[in-house]
Amino acid sequence: QAQLVESGGGAVQAGGSLRLTCSSSGSTLSTYCMGWFRQPPGKEREDVACIYPGGRVSEYSDSVKGRFTISRDVAENTVFLVMNSLKPEDTAMYYCAATRGFCARSVNHVNFWGQGTQVTVSS
Repeated sequence: QAQLVESGGGAVQAGGSLRLTCSSSGSTLSTYCMGWFRQPPGKEREDVACIYPGGRVSEYSDSVKGRFTISRDVAENTVFLVMNSLKPEDTAMYYCAATRGFCARSVNHVNFWGQGTQVTVSS
């Protein structure tokens, strides 16, 4: 069983930046695709970004492409999400996710979840 712990959330003004970190322990996740989902207030959880085990291939939702960057440190079992040019619509609880075999775009495919970290962007 793997445990995922997110950190780095907070409150920023529009145009600002944040870096989220997901640290994993327990089962090794080096062969898993690691990603970030978010859940805005009153809405469903949605995919944001995902990175494959080798760390060279990543995918992004259209809403964050060009502004967010996902990366991973395989040796440290850590995944990062750098968020630039933040907008009020980026306000959400952000969740780290681990999926075996592919980049999950649906919550139904995720094997492990973190507890979430809140990101609030004010205008």
